[in-house]
Amino acid sequence: MHLTSPAVGHCMGGVDTTFVTLGYGKVAFLGVVQGISELLPISSSAHMRAVPAFLGWPDPGSAFSAAMQLAALAAVLSYFSRDLLAVGFGFTRSLVARTWSTPEFRLGLAVILATIPILIVGGALSQTLNRCGSPLRTPLVIGIACIGLALLMGLGEVVAKHSRRGDELSYWDAILIGIAQVGALIPGVSRSGSTLTGALFLGFRREDAARVSFLLGIPAIAAAGAHELWELHKVGLPSHGWAVLGVGLIVSSISAFVAIWGLMRLLERFSTWPLVIYRAAFGLIVIAGALKGWIH
Repeated sequence: MHLTSPAVGHCMGGVDTTFVTLGYGKVAFLGVVQGISELLPISSSAHMRAVPAFLGWPDPGSAFSAAMQLAALAAVLSYFSRDLLAVGFGFTRSLVARTWSTPEFRLGLAVILATIPILIVGGALSQTLNRCGSPLRTPLVIGIACIGLALLMGLGEVVAKHSRRGDELSYWDAILIGIAQVGALIPGVSRSGSTLTGALFLGFRREDAARVSFLLGIPAIAAAGAHELWELHKVGLPSHGWAVLGVGLIVSSISAFVAIWGLMRLLERFSTWPLVIYRAAFGLIVIAGALKGWIH
């Protein structure tokens, strides 16, 4: 029995809008999957490609995955609202007073530095990443990427010291984590997974690594989501399409908040090994599905 998603997609101006054909119910379900997998280091793009395929649904497309990152952004902004307000006001005050040594200014600048690598590389590869039928969205590539980062995350658990606090973040740390974040452009790697792994290798405690990962990733998440909304606007997505996307965003934002709360509780008490094992197992399932012809 083949559980292969239909091959027919819907492209508007080179942008895959297949998600509109799924309707409200299926998009709401995928919104839950997207919200959980976007902020857990298990790759939302991998789940958005594999889960619909195993359910016999079409691939909702990279445009859907990218736009839905705004739901994750809403969850991160809500969960870390106190931190972000303190950094925002503190960074502004430091700029006005020209005091460059405050913790708020250093964290604010670290966020900017961490965003530069993915903006450069993402802009250069945007046509390849987001076009219909992108070669990077093949199940085999996604499965290999899932397993590859699982191995790196596991190695980070073994060799990392897990001793540094989040307030010890340096500009060099931010740049290195920003470079790690570039890996998230490959579906299956995961933005939160790549940045969390980078922070672990730099010696941060697990919960601080997650906090640093989320805070440094805010501009990248916002830029990716806003860019995709603009692309959908340019190709003339109909009102029904916007309504379907809106349902997905609302459901996804709620599930993303639950996911970030659960991840922080998990990392305060345990290691990342459950996530490592899940990533590796999921990657093996996706590869098996690709090789057996279950997912095309």
